[in-house]
Amino acid sequence: MGSRSIAEIAAYHNDVVDSLKSYFFGRRPGDLAARLEETDLRSAFFILTTLEAAFRVDYLCRCQKRKKDVVSRAFYVIYKSQKKNARLDEDIFETCKEKSSAPGPRLISELRGAFKLRHWLAHGRYWEPTLGRKYDFNFVYSLADDVFSAFELLEFD
Repeated sequence: MGSRSIAEIAAYHNDVVDSLKSYFFGRRPGDLAARLEETDLRSAFFILTTLEAAFRVDYLCRCQKRKKDVVSRAFYVIYKSQKKNARLDEDIFETCKEKSSAPGPRLISELRGAFKLRHWLAHGRYWEPTLGRKYDFNFVYSLADDVFSAFELLEFD
């Protein structure tokens, strides 16, 4: 689910960038730069929403299938009180960080930072974000690729 979806998002992103460069060739470079920046943010946003969906599906899948690994058991404790309303950061990410054998702490920390960008974009950009670093499409794509490689995120059959 995840890696194929992010590859499709990357292909679309590259098509749009190429199209914009072709369209703005010989025109005002400032217009092109603004469109490329917006495209970069939108593509990063879609990668982050794909990551969020993958973690939420993994959580629900592990709980509904009553898997017996450490992460699944911890998720099921959360599921008993939260059901499908588990909080992404405090419940799902924190459990993955603490219980997963993947290089969780580093990746979860980077995900939390990137999700500040997702939050800002999803809520209309009406404040000045304090992100701690510049998040661009390439960074977010690379992070997503690392996450999908490191965590065994389950899917529904």
